[in-house]
Amino acid sequence: PTQAQAVEAAYEKCREITREYSKTFFLGSQLLDFDEQRAVWAIYNWCRSTDELVDGPMAEKTTMADLEAWEDRLQATFEMSARELGGSTNWEDLSMADSIRRFSLIQRPFQDMIGGMAMDLVKERYETYQELEVYCYRVAGTVGLMTLPVLGFDGMQNFTQELQEQTIAAAMQLGVAFQLTNILRDVGEDARRGRIYVPLEDLRRFGISEEEVLEAANTPGLLYHEDRWRDFMEFQFARCERAYEIAESGIVGLSEVNRLGVMAALKVYGAIMDAVRTNKYDNFSRRAYVDLGEKFLLMGKAWWKVQELQQVAEENVRSGRIFSRS
Repeated sequence: PTQAQAVEAAYEKCREITREYSKTFFLGSQLLDFDEQRAVWAIYNWCRSTDELVDGPMAEKTTMADLEAWEDRLQATFEMSARELGGSTNWEDLSMADSIRRFSLIQRPFQDMIGGMAMDLVKERYETYQELEVYCYRVAGTVGLMTLPVLGFDGMQNFTQELQEQTIAAAMQLGVAFQLTNILRDVGEDARRGRIYVPLEDLRRFGISEEEVLEAANTPGLLYHEDRWRDFMEFQFARCERAYEIAESGIVGLSEVNRLGVMAALKVYGAIMDAVRTNKYDNFSRRAYVDLGEKFLLMGKAWWKVQELQQVAEENVRSGRIFSRS
């Protein structure tokens, strides 16, 4: 195949993987323009391949040396993007290299994500939220930074360095919120692999031991129906919702045409917390998810919210608030 055909085929594989493994991410990508869609699929595929190193079927055999080799491959992909792409290149590297070249992707957040995977190799407990937040940034907040060059800044809403930093911080918070949502959804699944991501100091605050979490994950009917677990989960949800609020406030700083895709993903993923509530806080044996009908309703809400954001953006310009958005 020609180089162009190889690139097209590589992106198509990324599309199929995104559609299969992350319906919410894929849904949000459907609202982006063609080139932006493809870059987001390539980034998702890279992130998933990275995660598979520590969470996939061969994860038990993964070593620090494997992660170092993966980072070397990443470095080679970034270097490849600056020169002519070879038609024989691995399809994953090809899609990434083309996206790097088209959108000037930044290497640091990709490296930081690999650092997050290294944490999974050596760390199975998090004493405080501050520790967990570092992990969440590395494995998910980084995705916000990876995709920012693709989604683009609205020039007027990022008129100053301070405003641009607010948009960047919001993008990181969205990734952190997504990861916290995953953690709160998957308590049982993670515990069955010997991992407890929720902060141990928070468990103690609500009179819950890590042994009880492990036992509940392996013995149906334990803990989730108790008030202390419900109160613990609501405490975690409140923290997660604050991260979503910060993230939502920064969407106005994104390129206008790409706000809806991000807002839709935010609304749909955030609704997983309500699904846990619907499951009566049983995140040990039941997997919370948002059904298709609810997703369409949430997309409608996202569309209305983006219309409101556009009014905010226009008012920021009219009032001169773009010089000091708060």
